[in-house]
Amino acid sequence: MTQVQTRLVRSLVLSFGAVALLAAPLQALADDGPPKPRVDCSKPKNKSKPECKDSHSAADNEIINGAYWLAHAGKYTDAQALLATLADKENPRALNAMGFTTRKLGDVDGALPYYARALALEPNYVQAREYLGEAFLAKGDLASARAQLGEIERRAGAGSVSFANLKREITAFEVKSAVRG
Repeated sequence: MTQVQTRLVRSLVLSFGAVALLAAPLQALADDGPPKPRVDCSKPKNKSKPECKDSHSAADNEIINGAYWLAHAGKYTDAQALLATLADKENPRALNAMGFTTRKLGDVDGALPYYARALALEPNYVQAREYLGEAFLAKGDLASARAQLGEIERRAGAGSVSFANLKREITAFEVKSAVRG
């Protein structure tokens, strides 16, 4: 391999590593769970299936995605201002984002109703369960956080991102509590 080829390979490897690092936060935002079979919405027989109905507008989805990016950059107030522009305030993803930003701004009790509403609308929304579990930990309620971890495992499995994230937070909470002892 020539020096030019070696430099090119190193450059590609470094670039791939950078992309992987940047993509990691995206994985944390993903709604994880067991893979669902894709429904072909172009077939007339599937048009009435829930998977083929757009319950949320594309504009709202873009707003929610933008709010997540702002929130994960620490711009919680800006994220909330963006979420306030949504047409559908009952979108579970929007409610989860409002809960997340409210909690990160220090109002854990104010975040709880957002998570509860998101889960009332979509009980299998494991990322909302993860964030609810983190809120319970912020309140010192380890039992409720563990209950959410159990729900995530039941609904999405122990291999899901939300399970791993909440498990890590619970472990850190337990370690910190043991040190304070």
